[in-house]
Amino acid sequence: MQNPFANIRWGRWVLGFLMLIVVLCAAYLWVVLNWNYAEGERAGYVQKLSKKGWLCKTWEGELAMINIPGTLSEKFLFTVHDDKVVEQINATLGKKVSLKYDQHVGVPTSCFGETMYYVTGVQSVE
Repeated sequence: MQNPFANIRWGRWVLGFLMLIVVLCAAYLWVVLNWNYAEGERAGYVQKLSKKGWLCKTWEGELAMINIPGTLSEKFLFTVHDDKVVEQINATLGKKVSLKYDQHVGVPTSCFGETMYYVTGVQSVE
């Protein structure tokens, strides 16, 4: 005869295992988004800033970096989460700026941005 509590125990074990997976995924996501692999600044002219995405809309931009004369130009692709920073970038369009950024490696989906560089501050450079 089968134990009537066997199915309940099995169901609790499966539910516990699934909850452990959810907690581990949430912890990984929290660490990846709150721990900086690197931080720095890049200077240049913001060429493009647009809100993109099918489901998760993020601000994506492009900075034309200032290079040494005679070298090829380089583009710095970045993501902005803070609307105040977006307003600051829009106010400095056409001007030379310095973007302060944090680099987050291992972000699992593009819902948090298409790049791994998240701009946290903008400063106009004279």
